Amino acid sequence: MTAMIPYGRQDISEADIQAVVDVLRSDYLTQGPAVPAFEKCIADYCGVQHAIAMNSATSALHVACLALGVGKGDVVWTTPITFVASANCALYCRADIDFVDIDPKTYNMSVERLSEKLAHAKQHGKLPKVVIPVHLCGQPCDMVAIHALGQQYGFKIIEDASHAIGGKYRNEPIGNCRYSDITIFSFHPVKIITTAEGGMAMTQDAQLAKRMQLLRSHGITRDVNEMTHAPDGPWYYQQVDLGYNYRMTDLQAALGLSQMQRLDEFVSKRHVIAKRYDQLLMGLNVSAPWQHPDGYSGLHLYVVRLKLDQIGKTHRQVFEALREAGIGVNLHYIPVHLQPYYAGLGFEAGYCPEAEQYYAEAISLPMYPNLTEAQQDRVIEALRVATSK
Repeated sequence: MTAMIPYGRQDISEADIQAVVDVLRSDYLTQGPAVPAFEKCIADYCGVQHAIAMNSATSALHVACLALGVGKGDVVWTTPITFVASANCALYCRADIDFVDIDPKTYNMSVERLSEKLAHAKQHGKLPKVVIPVHLCGQPCDMVAIHALGQQYGFKIIEDASHAIGGKYRNEPIGNCRYSDITIFSFHPVKIITTAEGGMAMTQDAQLAKRMQLLRSHGITRDVNEMTHAPDGPWYYQQVDLGYNYRMTDLQAALGLSQMQRLDEFVSKRHVIAKRYDQLLMGLNVSAPWQHPDGYSGLHLYVVRLKLDQIGKTHRQVFEALREAGIGVNLHYIPVHLQPYYAGLGFEAGYCPEAEQYYAEAISLPMYPNLTEAQQDRVIEALRVATSK
C-alpha cells in the first residue's frame, strides 16, 4: 500500500537532534540558556527589540491580549478563517469577540469590510479594543491599511503570524511590528520551523514585553524594583500578578534555535513547490492561491478552491477521493463563527458570507520542504481524477 502523503510535516535534521541531546546532557532542561538564545535569534532575524518565548502560540495570544489590557467589557475583532485560538484568546480575558469577513482573493481579513464595520461600530459606541489580523497560509495581511485604521479609530493590533515566520511584508521581515503592537509566531510541528509545541510574542514596546514576561511565568518577579518591599533575602521572589505557566523549555528552544539555521531554506523550498503547483494546476477545475505583490509568504499552507460548478461533485466527495488516493489533504479552516460554541454566543450562518463560501470550496494540498516532485505529481494526478466530471 502506498504511504499517505501528509498535508504538512516537520523536517528534523541530525543537527536538530544533537541540539536537543546536548540540552538533555546539560544542567538545564527547562529554564536555562537556550530560551533566551532562541528569543535573541528570532528578535535579531525579525529586527525587533523584544521576543518572549512561550509554550504555544495560543498562550502567546492570550498573554498579548492581557498585556494590552483586554478585559471584561472590551471587544476584540479577528477573522473567521483561522484556528479557534485567534478568537478564544479574547474570551479567556472575559472580553467579547466579533469577526470581520475575508477578502475573496487573499482570504485574509478584508480591509474594506473592516473599514465599514469600524464606521458602524463608532456610530454605536462599540469600537474594538484590539484587532487581530491573521496572516493566513503565511501571506501577510494589508498591514499598512489596518495600521492606518488603528490610528484613526484607536484600536491596538496583534498580528497572528502563526503561519508566517520567514515571510516578508513590503520587503521587511514579518515580526518586526512596524504596523502592530505585538506579533505572534507558532512553532507547532507542521509550521515553518518547530519546537514541537511553542510560540513567540514579538514587540518593540519594552513595557509590553515586561508585562508578557511576567504573565508567562505565574506573575512572579525577582526584580527588586517590581516588589512591594525589600526582599527578605537572596532567595526571595514575589507574585505581583495572577500569571500562568506558559514558559517554553530549554529542550524546545534548543530545537527551535537549530531549526532557525534552516528557516530561509525551508521557505525558499516552499516557494519552489508552490510555483510548481501553480504550473501543474493549470487546466484543472481548481483555483490556485493568489499572492499579493506586497508580500513574500511563508507558505505554511497551499490552499486551492474547487470550481464545484465545473466538477459535478460535492466538496466532500472530492476531499474523500483525495484521502482515498493517499493524499492527506486538510481544510484550513472551518469558519470560527460556525463552531457550536460560537453559535451559542449568537453567531449564525450568513454572518461572514465570503468566509463561508471559502469554506465550501477550500482544500489544503500537501506543502512541506521535503515534498518530492514525485509526491507532488501524485497529488496533482489524484486531484485531476477527483475533480474531473
